[in-house]
Amino acid sequence: MRITVNIPFYAATGNKSSSVVYFEIEPGRYLGTHTDSAEEIVLVLSGNVEATLGDEKGQLSAGQAALIPAMAPHGVQNIGDETARCVGFFSAATVESTFDHTLMPIGPQTVSTPPVPDTSLLAEANA
Repeated sequence: MRITVNIPFYAATGNKSSSVVYFEIEPGRYLGTHTDSAEEIVLVLSGNVEATLGDEKGQLSAGQAALIPAMAPHGVQNIGDETARCVGFFSAATVESTFDHTLMPIGPQTVSTPPVPDTSLLAEANA
């Protein structure tokens, strides 16, 4: 289980009720089974993937999307010859994801959107 990920929009970037994750999966790799604390729509930008949602499996290619309810176990595997590029749209500005196995290369099983910085300490220091 190895992916490249970027979270360009979430609570710390000013979002109030949504967040976005961009991820890439190399051929033969997968984003393992996990749950998310918020509903998600995954859109495949390029490549071919097999998506699982509970006991269901289906193939998605560029331009296709899947709706994943909050806390529903799901995963994505690249079944093509090129890097799969996907974007996930969440219905919350802060999201916690819990994986069945360790997420590589970052290591933990539970990851969250980065915390919103506490600017009150900075304001006190500048006062």
